[in-house]
Amino acid sequence: MTSASEHLKKKLDERKEIAIYRSLKQENSLVDFCSNDYLGFARSPVLKERIKAELDNNPLSLNGSTGSRLLSGNSQYAEDLELEIAGFHGFEAGLLFNSGYDANLGLLSSLAQRGDTIILDELIHASAIDGVRLSYANRYSFKHNDIESLEAKLKASKGNCYVVVESIYSMDGDSAPLKDMADITEKYGAHLIVDEAHAVGLYKKGLTNQLGLQNRIFATVVTFGKALGNHGAIVLGSKVLKEYLINFARPFIYSTAPSFHHLASIKMAYQLLNNVEKEIIDLKNNIAYFKNHTNINSDYPLLQSDSAIQCIILKNNDKARLIANTLQSAGLDVRPILSPTVAAGTERIRICLHSFNTLNELALLCNTVNNFINAR
Repeated sequence: MTSASEHLKKKLDERKEIAIYRSLKQENSLVDFCSNDYLGFARSPVLKERIKAELDNNPLSLNGSTGSRLLSGNSQYAEDLELEIAGFHGFEAGLLFNSGYDANLGLLSSLAQRGDTIILDELIHASAIDGVRLSYANRYSFKHNDIESLEAKLKASKGNCYVVVESIYSMDGDSAPLKDMADITEKYGAHLIVDEAHAVGLYKKGLTNQLGLQNRIFATVVTFGKALGNHGAIVLGSKVLKEYLINFARPFIYSTAPSFHHLASIKMAYQLLNNVEKEIIDLKNNIAYFKNHTNINSDYPLLQSDSAIQCIILKNNDKARLIANTLQSAGLDVRPILSPTVAAGTERIRICLHSFNTLNELALLCNTVNNFINAR
């Protein structure tokens, strides 16, 4: 009989090379084309000073939160921050979670009941999949961004129906057709939920707000670990939804609340986000530069994306590793995304562009990619 340790070792060996590669410490000398720090908030001295000032202005704040928000961890500061963030994005209310993973897990595991239906885009984030798995709902997936496929699943749905998508997809970088999805979910009396993790930054208030769809969407999830340079997340929606999650979302109920430092960091990041017009323009210009100066062919296609996430498909793990190593040798921090993380045949490099990347850095990136592709 195979022991548990032997079984674990076998599974570990199957993924070990990927895990080791991804655990490599990012060298300060490498140019960042890897992180989700789209507007440079994570490295911003301005944000750091604002956080320090906010802490100094609240000298009686504790180092830790001391418990869950249902016990000793709640504060007026946290509740005011939730209301402020909800208003910024155009929603009635919001509830803070310790991470985007917790937010999706808490929302989707508690929302639908037995006999209800949750329909997911096939490329939805793992946290949404795990949340749905913990619910008692019927669950289906539809072809990525395919309205006809979604409608077929809506026709088969039972009970209360929830459709869950990302506004910008974390691995492909493409956008969901949110207006069409709002139309089709309304036609069938379903409720649309949008994960905005990678949209905030490219769009100051997210794609839902950009399109004016707040009143047509049941809930959005906004995370703070990407363009806001922080950690944590908030579920935005109605006051009723907030109260429901306080009482039924297990990751909220059974987790220690965010510390004051954490809350202050989020608040100061939102103040900074309110005045980032130049950074957003710079980010969009850098995206356009990359797309216009990269000579991709049909053998190694560039996925269709207007976001900060740009992916070149290499079609196998070895080539994805090779181009990533070539880019790293040129001083550019780009990582491969390998199967089984993505489906076999869709192995890729995932390039993240930022407002702070210079034209010289972008030119080096494009030239290195072009030379690699043309030499194959």
